[in-house]
Amino acid sequence: MSDKPVEILSEAKAWKLLEGSVLGRLALCVDGNPELFPLNAYAADGKILFHTSPGTKLRELVVNDRAVFETDAFTSRSGWSVVAKGRARILTDAAEIAAAEATPLHAWTPTEKTAYVQLDVDEITGRRFVFGAEATVV
Repeated sequence: MSDKPVEILSEAKAWKLLEGSVLGRLALCVDGNPELFPLNAYAADGKILFHTSPGTKLRELVVNDRAVFETDAFTSRSGWSVVAKGRARILTDAAEIAAAEATPLHAWTPTEKTAYVQLDVDEITGRRFVFGAEATVV
């Protein structure tokens, strides 16, 4: 890890962190207002997969397929954040749904998830942070 307070990560490092994460936040614009939805997801091969029930997320993705997924982790000394942007689509093809069901993605809550959504990532950024005292301005 770098000693720099903020390190901009390469795409490869950002993907590695994203692929090792299972919880994040999906950001959408709902009725002209930004909204965040915490969800568990599975990331691999340039895609992020999650499943959900009918509701706000699905309705909004039909209207506007652009979405942002963010995930992060931290300790008392350091942290990181990865942001992935792309186009989301509801999986309808039987072969794609079967492939989604074969991934390690599983519901965390006892609610029925009826739709798989795939975010095809076209931009990913990441930062690693080393925590410490605030810099003084001279």
